[in-house]
Amino acid sequence: MAKEWILNSAMNRFQLNFKRNVGPTSESIRKCAPKTLEEWREYYFNHVKSKEHIEDLGKKLYVKITEVIQSEVADVTEQDCVDYMM
Repeated sequence: MAKEWILNSAMNRFQLNFKRNVGPTSESIRKCAPKTLEEWREYYFNHVKSKEHIEDLGKKLYVKITEVIQSEVADVTEQDCVDYMM
């Protein structure tokens, strides 16, 4: 659960799930009306965004988590946490 929260939070923070990055997903799902996940993937990669594009977004997400967020977390002190709670 923690891993999924980190992935979701970072994806939202860096806007990797915005329409400009992943395309019009809700509209595309309605057009495709897939019966299976595989049917959806095939449609999405052929009509919305390429598999390579989505893989590149995944790589960007990894960099954001391992470099940006990790660095920011390392800068947080115990006193920062106490001050924040006060």
